[in-house]
Amino acid sequence: MNTPSPPPRSPFAAPAWIAAASVLGLVSALIGDGVFDVVSWVIFAGLIALAVRTWVKRTR
Repeated sequence: MNTPSPPPRSPFAAPAWIAAASVLGLVSALIGDGVFDVVSWVIFAGLIALAVRTWVKRTR
């Protein structure tokens, strides 16, 4: 019995999530201080970590 293959993934899903996270980080940095600054730093650190992880994974 053949199982149906999963539907193809959209090539725009990952860039859309990255863009949404970037906008959220920028808006939180511009809105206020304190917790908003922490949120923006965490988001941008995560995006930088994602870029480094992708770069390291690609060079292997």
